[in-house]
Amino acid sequence: MTTAPPALVSAPVLVPGDVVRVLALASVLVGTARSGVVGAALFLLVLGGTVVPRAVRAPAAVDVAYGATLLVAAWAAQLDWYAAVAWLDVVVHAVATALVAVMTLLVLRRAGVVDLRAAGGWAGAVVVVGAGATAAVLWEIGEWAGHTFLDDGIQVGYGDTVGDLAAGLAGSVVAAFVVRSAAVRGRSS
Repeated sequence: MTTAPPALVSAPVLVPGDVVRVLALASVLVGTARSGVVGAALFLLVLGGTVVPRAVRAPAAVDVAYGATLLVAAWAAQLDWYAAVAWLDVVVHAVATALVAVMTLLVLRRAGVVDLRAAGGWAGAVVVVGAGATAAVLWEIGEWAGHTFLDDGIQVGYGDTVGDLAAGLAGSVVAAFVVRSAAVRGRSS
């Protein structure tokens, strides 16, 4: 009796976030055709961001929420939704910054830098707030640089910047409490 040789390469396992990654790849093509270098840069950044949850094996819900939020944020900028819907910018900054902060925590956890359960779950919460605040500042610097060096259509201004920073920090604080609650629940089970 002959047995089949073992497969040299196993078939890749698809996860729900892969659908978002395909949409991000398609957005690179459409965004580039629509907006040239600015669209290409924006959607390549989004595509790169959507790969991170796959690399750290993030939970499926976080993976999809994170990637979908990055895509919505980018398309909202490209299609001028922020100008059309006044509150959308603040909501996107809160949600996206919170998810970027959580993803940063997951990367640090995967690297063995942070233990989610340390200090009663507060270690992860502190990392999320710090990562969120840092991400909010970097995002605003990116908006300013984009406006200054690439496309003056990128909307910036004092009120916008302060509002975006506040929204990003608020979203990160909410995410920190969610992370701490999850760590405490995980410790008790």
